[in-house]
Amino acid sequence: MPNTKKYKKRNNLKKIPYSKRTKMPEYKVKEPMPLLEFLLSSLKNQSRNNIKSLLTHRQILIDGAPVTQYDFMLSKDDVVMISPAPVRKITNTKEMLDIIYEDDELIAINKPSGLLSIASDREKEITAYRLLMDHVRIQNSRNRIYVVHRIDKDTSGVLIVAKNEKLRDILQDKWNDIVKYRGYYAIVEGTLKEKIGTIKSWLREASTNLMYSSRKPGDGKESITHYEVIKEIPGFSLLKVNIDTGRKNQIRVHMKDIGHNIIGDDRYGSTVNPLNRLGLHAYSLEFIHPIKKKVMCFEANMPKEFISMFGVKEKQLKAYSRKKTN
Repeated sequence: MPNTKKYKKRNNLKKIPYSKRTKMPEYKVKEPMPLLEFLLSSLKNQSRNNIKSLLTHRQILIDGAPVTQYDFMLSKDDVVMISPAPVRKITNTKEMLDIIYEDDELIAINKPSGLLSIASDREKEITAYRLLMDHVRIQNSRNRIYVVHRIDKDTSGVLIVAKNEKLRDILQDKWNDIVKYRGYYAIVEGTLKEKIGTIKSWLREASTNLMYSSRKPGDGKESITHYEVIKEIPGFSLLKVNIDTGRKNQIRVHMKDIGHNIIGDDRYGSTVNPLNRLGLHAYSLEFIHPIKKKVMCFEANMPKEFISMFGVKEKQLKAYSRKKTN
């Protein structure tokens, strides 16, 4: 049945500066409306036929994922991008995605290191969001996903997305209340004197986009990280980490604060990279489903390169993964 809801005719965009690398114009959606209507009001120098041609040739992207449907419903805070060239279609999404869980409301994946969660100024095409959008639209071109949270590009592990806007909004609004456990494996430089500990600081973002700690209460966002050493080898330690707060780069900054950088983290001062990747993996995410009121727990196995480096056994990992460090 066609959507007969009337939408106000107004300028519904907030223009964002051009991407530094691709020079791709971007427009932020202020309120829900059909894609074609949004484009007509945004691209006033383009004819209706030209805009339809952009859609047909996969040059209109929503948060980095190409969309061709004229009546695709945009949500508030979606970012519409105009690509200067057609964006290729990805057909082997199942091969590129490690899907841990999927139902009618959400998807959980084990995101590989090196893959962005969602498009940024530096990467518009291959992102977890893009792959998941292509995945859900294989069955129905009107399907879409919604970003709930993110993990750093170079961090691997559990990432979830919602399949409807209502669930996305509830999860985002109550994220810190409903999330009960966020577990990570981290490989750091050196040997820690304290094998179990808690790091607390207030994180702030510098003009360089790097985060730094302040010990002054209220001088930034409160950040709490718990850790426990699982195993040590000469020059390196494998830690189990869980966080009470999910701040940007929190674990990376806190490991730097105690003098034991995560390997491969040159942004925060690491000088070694034996695995050619960041030594951080989000292995567990546990939360209470805000509608069904049931506990949901998703886990992503420790990366093989972590296991090989430390020679840890599966039984040993399970014992640590079930024990919360507080």
